[in-house]
Amino acid sequence: MPLRAKITNPAIADRVQMSSSPSRQDLSRTEAAEVIKELPGDEPEDVLFNTLFGVRTIELNRPKTLHSLNGSMIRKIVPRLQEWAKSDMANVIIIKGSGAKAFCAGGDVKHLAEENLKGWEGQRNSTDYFALEYKLDHLIATYKKPYVAFMDGITMGGGVGLSIHAPFRIATERTVFAMPETTIGFFPDVGASFFLPRMSGGVGTYLALTSEKLKGVNAFYAGIATHYIHSTSLPALEHRLAELRFKDYDSKHTRLTLIDSTIEEFCTGLPHDEPMFIQGKLRDAIDRCFTKTNVPDLIAALKAEEDEEVKAWAEKTIATLYQKSPTSIYVTLRQMQLGRTWSIKDTFHREHQMADKFMRHPDFTEGVSALLIRKDNRPVWQPASLDDVKPEDNISEPFFQVEGANRLQLLNETDYTQYPHSEFGLPRESDVQELVMRTPKSRKAIVTQFIKERKGKQGVKEVVAEILRRRTTVTPDNKAVWAFAEGVQESGAQATVGQTSGDGAATEELSTGEVAIGEEASGGSGGAATGEESTGEEANGEDASLKKPSSE
Repeated sequence: MPLRAKITNPAIADRVQMSSSPSRQDLSRTEAAEVIKELPGDEPEDVLFNTLFGVRTIELNRPKTLHSLNGSMIRKIVPRLQEWAKSDMANVIIIKGSGAKAFCAGGDVKHLAEENLKGWEGQRNSTDYFALEYKLDHLIATYKKPYVAFMDGITMGGGVGLSIHAPFRIATERTVFAMPETTIGFFPDVGASFFLPRMSGGVGTYLALTSEKLKGVNAFYAGIATHYIHSTSLPALEHRLAELRFKDYDSKHTRLTLIDSTIEEFCTGLPHDEPMFIQGKLRDAIDRCFTKTNVPDLIAALKAEEDEEVKAWAEKTIATLYQKSPTSIYVTLRQMQLGRTWSIKDTFHREHQMADKFMRHPDFTEGVSALLIRKDNRPVWQPASLDDVKPEDNISEPFFQVEGANRLQLLNETDYTQYPHSEFGLPRESDVQELVMRTPKSRKAIVTQFIKERKGKQGVKEVVAEILRRRTTVTPDNKAVWAFAEGVQESGAQATVGQTSGDGAATEELSTGEVAIGEEASGGSGGAATGEESTGEEANGEDASLKKPSSE
């Protein structure tokens, strides 16, 4: 029996099982072949697996902790995914949470902080957990079969890692998305350094630094989810997906396209009482402020916001940033700049090394202790405040130093630099920019073309219309012209922001095992949109919804 299979101490139970390892080696340091499987002491029913015709379902089942992710769960999920990848009978994988409150509220950070308090050995145990988690996240990001995530309820931290890299991510009216890591002295991980920097403008950086929540349909509008349906339709969708039949020679893309159209059958409309949160003047302000390349400039940009529609938001955002760990803020901003150039493999390699360093930094254990152990919510950060950080301190630099001997061994070598399945989500700002700059057309014609190309996909009209109102002007002959935003460098297929310098940094996963983290982490209400509503009559053949409001 391998040595690690004999470990029954609960404090060490989250360490990864290795095969053929005569000595006790850290996961990330071994070249040995790896088998991830359950350990003695793992919870027996924290994950449930079901089969319905061609569908294989993973159901997270720790409702008392909002399905917070731990090693026991990961050690069950990985072998099943590997088994199903080889099965001709498994056509579609669905992951969901039991009950109505949460998909997965994050990782069990309370346990990690308690481990860290034990010293070096406990810190190694915590780092081993992140190695295990990132292996699963990379497996999902490179999975060969269709994978559908029901993001129904709270989806934060580790729960984002289980869903965000999937080709199909379904939000419902109960979805609450956030990456609350900076609140507890950590950084957005689980692949956040890949997906957040690839969001348009400064949105990804804004979400990373402030822990802002996106609720319900706004997770869909922002591109976090690929589809939005009502939660009551999920069981019927699951049965419909189980009925799908694929030909043996069908490519993965053919299968994904059929699944996409099947999900669209259950999209019965967008809620009229939930305005788009990140739009209009608020979105412009986010781009102006959160594309800055250093923290002092970002704070100064927020202070410089004078428009009455966004000034209150800017003041609240400054207050939010000052509540976070200064180290986390500096590291996360650097991570967002560097992550846009990392491949998916690079991302998890770098995040693992960052996580290891954060387990040895006092802010993570202090932040979790203040929130979940002492529960006084008064963390004592080191350094104590953003004002105490001097440029010459370079406090983020050590987190991005690469240690070759500590390289994470992933479960496969699949790699890419852009998501291979982005076509199944809503159009990105860069997609709209490319079309506007390629062929002179009216705003109405551009919206119509996107709707046609996306086969009538729900949400396309609303999102493309908002981008056109905000980012284009109209010529006398009714053609849309792209208006470049101040401080944002844009090019064809992918907009990039600012400049990067220095060595690449990794992002580490903050597991947010309790809803309290997500609830207290939000820097804003997540519901009071400051963007303007479109008004006026149809002009020059344009839909009224495409007109820029007269107030701008």
